[in-house]
Amino acid sequence: MAKRSETLIFIDEIQQYPKAINMLRYFYEKYPEIAVIAAGSLLETIFAKGLSFPVGRVDFMVIRPVSFPEFLDALDEKPALEQLQHIPVNEFAHSRLLDLFHIYAIIGGMPEIVNKYSSTKDLTALSSIYERLLTAYIDDVEKYTSNDHFIQVVRHSIRASFFQAGTRIKFQHFGRSNYNSREVGEALRTLEKTYLLSLIYPTTDAVLPLLPDLKRSPRLQVLDTGMMNYFLGLRVAILGTADLYSIHQGILIEHLVGQELLASQFNVLSRLDFWVREKAGSSAEIDYIYLFESQLIPIEVKSGKTGTLRSMHLFMEEAPHDIAIRFYYGKLDVSNITAPSGKSFRLLSLPYYLASQTEKYIAWLKTQPPTSSR
Repeated sequence: MAKRSETLIFIDEIQQYPKAINMLRYFYEKYPEIAVIAAGSLLETIFAKGLSFPVGRVDFMVIRPVSFPEFLDALDEKPALEQLQHIPVNEFAHSRLLDLFHIYAIIGGMPEIVNKYSSTKDLTALSSIYERLLTAYIDDVEKYTSNDHFIQVVRHSIRASFFQAGTRIKFQHFGRSNYNSREVGEALRTLEKTYLLSLIYPTTDAVLPLLPDLKRSPRLQVLDTGMMNYFLGLRVAILGTADLYSIHQGILIEHLVGQELLASQFNVLSRLDFWVREKAGSSAEIDYIYLFESQLIPIEVKSGKTGTLRSMHLFMEEAPHDIAIRFYYGKLDVSNITAPSGKSFRLLSLPYYLASQTEKYIAWLKTQPPTSSR
């Protein structure tokens, strides 16, 4: 292939021009020196309409909301960003990073929101942008289908998704509606193609393969925690709290940690995973499962003492490794924990703001000597 030049063609809202998609193959074959980027918020929805596509000639990427490191960079908080990326984080930086993460938790990662805040530092100036974004998503429903009834189902599903984000859901009567399971399932799967939300199905195994169980209830993840906060009216409550776990029954920070875990993954197939055990008298749930070097690392988002991590103990009794992670309000800590079965494992407790650095900290922990058991 010829060496690429500085020439770049950018095509926005390409879903409005289906024939242009078929033309992409000719750039690949006849003009490989030209880089072509095609973007569209509804791009995935047109692939189910019999559209011929240049398979093998196009790389798919998903643009995620702004991550916390990108947020710090946008705010020109270079010293804070340097401390965030220092492994392990210096203790003196904890308070400052926690304060900045609180702001990030309030506004979320939508690029226009972050750009506006970086120039004004005014939270009240963001309301009109949130309103416009939410209205645009709801009004775009007509592009998904020409069926009037299905339009109403999708619109309801968008609104209800923000209320039920971070929780496990049932399709039947979703969001206190009269819609049945088939209607809601079709609507949510359509919205999933636009990346406005994700349906996260649980796994029941502590070893590979990481296979989601589609027969169980999924957990709902929406595009951006900041949009969820605005829709639910949580922003003022966040301003007045020290520990984010105290907001919205812990759902807010659990959701945001998931957003951070996914933020640096641009592959279309990237997803979040969580673990459940649903047996009589022995139910348990792990917030997230993180794949690292063929190992499934359990991640809990909690507040309080390590002894309350009952689900973590159950997972680690089945896991063939000795690493677990907890995100919480406190400072970095490594401790050896003994599960009821007698198995010992290392618990890496990280402050919330380090969620984006998860992979680096797992690698770091593997180089550390064992600590005393608790």
